[in-house]
Amino acid sequence: DDSDDDEEEEGAGGKGKKKMWMARRSATKSKYPGMLDHIVAGGQPAGIGPMENVIKECEEEAGVPESLARDGARPAGAISYETFVRRRGSDDVDGVMSRVVLFCYDLDLPTDFVPKAMDGEVDYFFKWTMEEVMQSMDPDYPDPIKPNCYPVIIDYLLREGYISPETPGYLDVLRELRSGDCR
Repeated sequence: DDSDDDEEEEGAGGKGKKKMWMARRSATKSKYPGMLDHIVAGGQPAGIGPMENVIKECEEEAGVPESLARDGARPAGAISYETFVRRRGSDDVDGVMSRVVLFCYDLDLPTDFVPKAMDGEVDYFFKWTMEEVMQSMDPDYPDPIKPNCYPVIIDYLLREGYISPETPGYLDVLRELRSGDCR
């Protein structure tokens, strides 16, 4: 499951302006050390439902109390895709196809809430304006995001209207976000 936090802050004229909490992954992580990440994400274990996993991950990774996670998390759909994963240390075409399904949740938090790095997976959290989020989607952005975060963020930007149907390739992107085999 993956959770993005968006919140509105009062701006000039009283109109709310959304922001998104992001994380800097720990430099000691075995995968994607030091890269940017969602506020909360985690694999889906057997034996618990996706919402319970979101609540568990919120507390474990970002110190979000159970009550805030339970009240603030909303199911927002799923993303599926397939990707080729090379075997470690291999430059050949040696690897496997990986099928991925990400259950997405939006997480609304109070404006005065500040996440805390709890389990050593994150160095720190910070907030981005939606303009900064959009800029980070540029392939040439100098501070890359963990690869599987891009489709989740793009899905959010589509659902919230930051990417409009007038954008070239809009329908292609929508289709690709759900192109993986979910069996």
